[in-house]
Parts: sequence; structure tokens; C-alpha cells
Amino acid sequence: MYVDLIIWDDENEPHITGPGEVTADDVEEVIRDHPRRHDEPDDYSDSTGLPLIYGDTSSGKRIVVIYEDWSDDEYIIIRPRTSYPVEAYGA
Repeated sequence: MYVDLIIWDDENEPHITGPGEVTADDVEEVIRDHPRRHDEPDDYSDSTGLPLIYGDTSSGKRIVVIYEDWSDDEYIIIRPRTSYPVEAYGA
């Protein structure tokens, strides 16, 4: 998906990279390579209701990215909330 800005801060980055299974680069790759628009997620999180997308990284990881859409009329802004490996899409 086209994105103007992916927001990383002291709250979301450690939450994603803490366990070491997914890197910030993995998350950015999946976001940028996703074929649909930012407002057309693959699904929504059961626990938070936030949009999510699935994707494969160039290193072969299959991950889900749950994100907040902070876009406005001028910019597409995505703030990842969490990400983790999945066995199959929709899992």
C-alpha cells in the first residue's frame, strides 16, 4: 500500500520488536508491499477492532500487522500496534 509515513515511537516499537520474532523492517516491508489501500485491510483484530494485514517478508516470514490508520486528507499515516508470525493467513 502507498504510505507517506509509518510512525514508530517508544510505545509501539518495543512492543513489536521485543520478542525478537518480527523486526520493524519486516513490518514496514509488509505494509509497503501490501497490494490494497490503507483503508482496505484484510480483516480486523478480534480483540481491538483495529485493521490488520497479512504479508510475507523477503526473509520468508509470514506475519500479521495490526495498525492504527492516522491518515488525514493530505497524508497516509500508519502506526503499527503489533505484529507477530502466523502459520497461514487468517490464522
